[in-house]
Amino acid sequence: MNERGYNADWIERQFAHGDPDSIRGTYNEAHYLEDRRKMMQAWADYLDALRMGATVIPLRRAAQ
Repeated sequence: MNERGYNADWIERQFAHGDPDSIRGTYNEAHYLEDRRKMMQAWADYLDALRMGATVIPLRRAAQ
């Protein structure tokens, strides 16, 4: 999602990389919720497009 230009705070919050203070983290669970919801819908749309035959660019490892 970083490569797609999404806010790093949204990404970190989506992966539950939150505040080490568990009390504050509980209260902030919905932080960026609407933006995260849009981001995850875009990801789901991307995956659906791949499943339906969108162009896929293979990633290859460099020779070692």
